[in-house]
This record gives sequence, C-alpha cells and structure tokens, in this order.
Amino acid sequence: MYQNKTFLAIIPARGGSKRLPKKNVLDLAGKPLIAWSIEAGIKSKYIDKLVVTSDSDEIIKTAQEFGIDTIKRPNQLASDTAKSVDVVKHVIDNVEKYDYIVLLQPTSPLRNRVHIDESIESMVSKKLDSIISVCETSHSPLWCNTLSDDGSMDNFLDKSVLNKRSQDLKIFYRINGAIYICKTSLFERENTFFLDKNSGSYIMDIENSVDVDVKYDLIMAEILLTNNDQMF
Repeated sequence: MYQNKTFLAIIPARGGSKRLPKKNVLDLAGKPLIAWSIEAGIKSKYIDKLVVTSDSDEIIKTAQEFGIDTIKRPNQLASDTAKSVDVVKHVIDNVEKYDYIVLLQPTSPLRNRVHIDESIESMVSKKLDSIISVCETSHSPLWCNTLSDDGSMDNFLDKSVLNKRSQDLKIFYRINGAIYICKTSLFERENTFFLDKNSGSYIMDIENSVDVDVKYDLIMAEILLTNNDQMF
C-alpha cells in the first residue's frame, strides 16, 4: 500500500516460447528467470498482493516455492494469439479488488524492487492514472529506414540528419516491457495500460532494460547480473 492506495502485481508467464523454449524457468545466474521478477515483487514496499498466472504446472510450482499466489490460466489464454489484456482481466476477476494493477513481465530480470517502488511513487505523486517504463534507444531511429527489394540506399536518410553526430540528435525512448501500472477501474474500462491522457513514463537505464526473448538476451542478462551486484 502507498498513500492509502492498494497494488496488485501480476506476473504473466506462459509455458510455451518458440524462440527460447521454456524461457521462464531457464537458469539465469543461479535462479529460474521468473524468480528475478518474483523476488522484485516480494521485496517491493508497496505491492499488496503478487500473483503469477500461467498455463504451465512447472512455472506454477516454481512460483509457489516462493510462497506467492498462483492462478492456472485456461487454455484459451495460453496460445500465441492470447492477448495480455485478457490475461490480466482473468486475474482481476479471480482475486479481491485493488486500486492499481502492476504488470511485471518475467522477461525483465534486471528490473528490481527499487524500480517498482519509484514508479509507484512517481505515479501517485504526479496524480497519474498510469505509468509505463521506458529507456533510451541504443541507436536513434532517425538513422533507420526500410530497404527496397534491391537493397538500395538511395534516400535512406532524411537530409536533415545527414552529417550530424548521434549526440546532436534528439533522444528517443522505447517501451522496455519492465513495468506497466494502471488504475484498475480504468484498465477494465479501456482494456489497455496505454491511456489516451494522464499517463506518464518511468525512465530506466538501458542496462536494467534487458528483455529476454532470445538466447542472446539471456546471455546479456547473465553477464549484467553476475558482474553488477551493486545494482540489486
């Protein structure tokens, strides 16, 4: 609880993963990948209830070893086409009501309890309805474009950025997938964390924004976790 507001944290962890099979329970620096998010949620000063939702008995067993609540997800919410909003609503419908929802994706192992608590404090102090974590892009999208079938570089870059140094370009940010928070009532009404108004950002470092999707991401997370203990 924070400022008399209650917070329900949800960790959605599907058993299937095509690009990195069983990724949510793969070993990462001596723990299952999902354990890093579970521990961050447990250590948060403000999370009132933490729930793991999954279709996988193995993931549910892993979560229960930490003493937290779990919800077995129905098959229709475990497919590749299942929407996150429906998964979150399924949890909301099966637990007591809280003022806010905090979505913590298990693929963000370097997001820790400090990030969670700071984002909650920022949202409440600014009287926002939702807040979403972001980080700077590694490379400016102004240096990017599509390629034609013949691979031509004709007019690849806009003339306004030609001969400019990267540090002279505007800073761009991307969604890093680590933290999504929203008033429960608004989430249920709008079916999204991305509200049209009164939504804010919580800026995280690139190093804390690793999103494990493929083996390369897992290796990078391992390197950061085993060499930067002072961050956690």
